[in-house]
Amino acid sequence: MKAPQLRIPPLSAIAPRVSTVNNCQLRWASKRATPAIPQPVPLVPDVPTLLKVLGRGLSQYAEKFPTWNSLFTSDSTQMKELGIEPPRTRRYLLAWLERYRQGALGPGGDFKHVENGEAYLQVATTEAQDRKWVINVPAGQKADGAVQGPDERVRGYQVRGASAITGPYALPLKAGDGAKVQVVEGMWEHRQGIKVDGGERRRTEVRYKKRIAQRKAEIEASRRG
Repeated sequence: MKAPQLRIPPLSAIAPRVSTVNNCQLRWASKRATPAIPQPVPLVPDVPTLLKVLGRGLSQYAEKFPTWNSLFTSDSTQMKELGIEPPRTRRYLLAWLERYRQGALGPGGDFKHVENGEAYLQVATTEAQDRKWVINVPAGQKADGAVQGPDERVRGYQVRGASAITGPYALPLKAGDGAKVQVVEGMWEHRQGIKVDGGERRRTEVRYKKRIAQRKAEIEASRRG
């Protein structure tokens, strides 16, 4: 009596089937999505002004980005090809572009009235006359009437005393008639910290070498004594 033979199905019958549509979907999903391009704000209406307020010498690269879109669509490799060095400068710029996309802007980023790089601030009162807020007004205009809500006030600026306005880069006007904020180099810059013992990455090595040098000096001093 012959033993029963096992019938092995063809490989095509047991292999998982992946449709062409699914393959296309997977390839499409694997591609990096194009980052969103935010709109300019009145304080920084163009690339040169944005690079100016970010500081760290980025203004010298303004000509590398002829349009707003070209700046916000560039990645680290493209910036390197454009000659933006050193790498930490590229990282700083890319980090700030992402912050801009998220709406995390620096002083004056919420101003609505800016002309020739200058914004004017006035003190306004609420309808209940119980609070004073700082608002941004067009040049030459007064803060007439009460503010309707907190959305009208600008972030980072406060009223001190009767009518003094304090905040980043706020310059008082004559006779206490409000304040002016002017676009200046580095007004949004994140200041670099001072490296201690070679910085975070080299601190252990540098301190180890210092201890060895100190120990050698102590031994040498004891021998001389």
